Amino acid sequence: MRAYAIGDIHGQFDLLRRAHNLISRDGGAGAPVVHLGDLIDRGPDSRGVVDYLMAGQAAGRPWIAVRGNHDPKLAMFLREPLWLDPGAAEPQIYTAKGAHGAAETLASYGVELAEDRPLAEVHAEALALVPGDHADWLERLPLWYRFGDALFVHAGLRPGVALEAQDALDLMWIRKEFHNDGRDHGFLVVHGHTPIREATHYGNRVNMDSGAGQGGPLSVARIDGEGVWLMGDDGARRLGGR
Repeated sequence: MRAYAIGDIHGQFDLLRRAHNLISRDGGAGAPVVHLGDLIDRGPDSRGVVDYLMAGQAAGRPWIAVRGNHDPKLAMFLREPLWLDPGAAEPQIYTAKGAHGAAETLASYGVELAEDRPLAEVHAEALALVPGDHADWLERLPLWYRFGDALFVHAGLRPGVALEAQDALDLMWIRKEFHNDGRDHGFLVVHGHTPIREATHYGNRVNMDSGAGQGGPLSVARIDGEGVWLMGDDGARRLGGR
């Protein structure tokens, strides 16, 4: 049994296609491919990412995307332009300059210069140009996916809390309390959310966010009975855990 995980994409459609090509070269046809959330914002082609993943799922590909903290923001902005994310340490509206990467996402749908124009004007254009099924799909993504001995989730878990009792904000936002806890959670937690230089195996968790949203690479890994393997142009390299 094998599954693949792809870290935070952040609108980097070209990097996403490269990641899927690496999976194909690894013989991954038919295996689940889990995208760890934050599909949109910051990068140049969020629309392309959403189109691609929705089309793949509609065609029956075993592609899963879990909900990252950025993914519901577009739908919430369309519904209420002054919405503030309750998970953010310093909540700001979606189109605040430099806050979320909304300008790049909205530009991919044809709404230009969203951070520099009147909010009401940008909101009206977004309502006209962003397909409703894109926003609905992003907002309704599952919070986690379990496969064998691995749990795939965007940010992590609240340690000591049963999976079924986890709070949605923790699953999309948690950092320090999860990162600093070395206990066995009952499964290997494969997550993103916190950018690091390279995908890393910490023993009880694997962080797959290598900073594609900040100009870094997009990491893809194979998880199988032998371990966790980071995929690259020269093949697979095992990620060691404690």
